[in-house]
Amino acid sequence: MVLIALTGGIASGKSTIARRLAERGAVVVDADQIVRDVQAPGTPVLDAIAKTFGAEIIAADGSLDRAALGAKVFGHPEQLARLNAIVHPAVRIESQRRFDEAAAAHSDAVVVYDVPLLVEARVDDPWDLIVVAHAPVEERRRRLVELRGMPESAAQERIDAQVSDERRLAIADVVIDTSGSLAQTLAQADALWERISTS
Repeated sequence: MVLIALTGGIASGKSTIARRLAERGAVVVDADQIVRDVQAPGTPVLDAIAKTFGAEIIAADGSLDRAALGAKVFGHPEQLARLNAIVHPAVRIESQRRFDEAAAAHSDAVVVYDVPLLVEARVDDPWDLIVVAHAPVEERRRRLVELRGMPESAAQERIDAQVSDERRLAIADVVIDTSGSLAQTLAQADALWERISTS
């Protein structure tokens, strides 16, 4: 099994790269989806989040009110650290289970872990390759405002809550520049796939 970490700041084009690699045959494990799964109603993680941040972060249907939680943690590093201390261990266990499941199904699987918080949480894991999706901060902020409808201040808060581009780029084995056209990003993802599948 080849285990690749794919990371990048918010709105960096990571999901586009992950989708392309999946089309080429990779098994993509999505850290954001795992976070949603481990925070589902009735889970120990959601119970711990509610105990730590208050019952008001639980929506009427029993699910996590992400906007309410986000308001408590984004822009507040100590609160974000408390949240991460609850969520990250559960995500680590579940992601490893999914890696093992992919390897059991196909011993030569290429597994891509799509993970925004690699630098913050898992940089020292035994990755075969670390791929960083990169676009300048100004471009990522523009995407958040224009494509996701975020107010500019909220977009900047999300960007500021993550590690700097410099720290992310410092761990990269491969950088995919996503600041150009979609076709240019996909061509770089295809080149990465060729490198992986012929090595």
